Amino acid sequence: MLDLLTGIISLLLTVMILSYLLGDNPAFRLAAHIFVGVSAGYVAVIAWNQVLLPRLFRPLLVGGTLDPMLIVPLMLGVLLLAKLSPRTAALGSPALAIMVGVGAAVAVSGAIFGTLFPQVWAVIRAFDITSVRSQTGNTTGVLGEALIMLLATVSSLVYLQFGARKTPAGPQRGKLIRILASIGQVFIAMTFGVIFAGVLAAAMTAFIERLSFLINFVSQFL
Repeated sequence: MLDLLTGIISLLLTVMILSYLLGDNPAFRLAAHIFVGVSAGYVAVIAWNQVLLPRLFRPLLVGGTLDPMLIVPLMLGVLLLAKLSPRTAALGSPALAIMVGVGAAVAVSGAIFGTLFPQVWAVIRAFDITSVRSQTGNTTGVLGEALIMLLATVSSLVYLQFGARKTPAGPQRGKLIRILASIGQVFIAMTFGVIFAGVLAAAMTAFIERLSFLINFVSQFL
């Protein structure tokens, strides 16, 4: 009985989501609100059980003594709740500013140490001819790939560089910079295309899985 009820609810939600193919409608909006609500509730439960309770509230009193190091995050959390009311929203601004600053620092450091430095190191290793020859024996082909990788990395970084020199006609980039930026734009467009293709493939996979579920579920009663 529970499996039947779960299947019926899944069937209804799937049909409500797929109704968006006919245009925006109340059924799709209701399913979207249910999805957002369930996701928010799940995140709240995970945050309470795996972060707040074991790392903040339980360690606040360790052996009957108050841990002063945990008072700061507790106070920041309480101040953040003040953002719920327009009258007290200013009290939560410092806590929100700290969150944004820490998030920006984590994002920047992640981009540098997780993307930029590994990419540079990969380009450097690609030109290690001795290692390439011992591993593959095809120096020419691997060297060509290394040159393309170097060109893609340098041109993409140049495209994201917005410096310009003052000229009588206004700020202008150098000719070499403009050429490299144009090449980098092509590589960035190719990257976005690959990402979009991956997202589209994942969406089509989920769509096919949902259609298969609908067909299998309905066929059980036919």
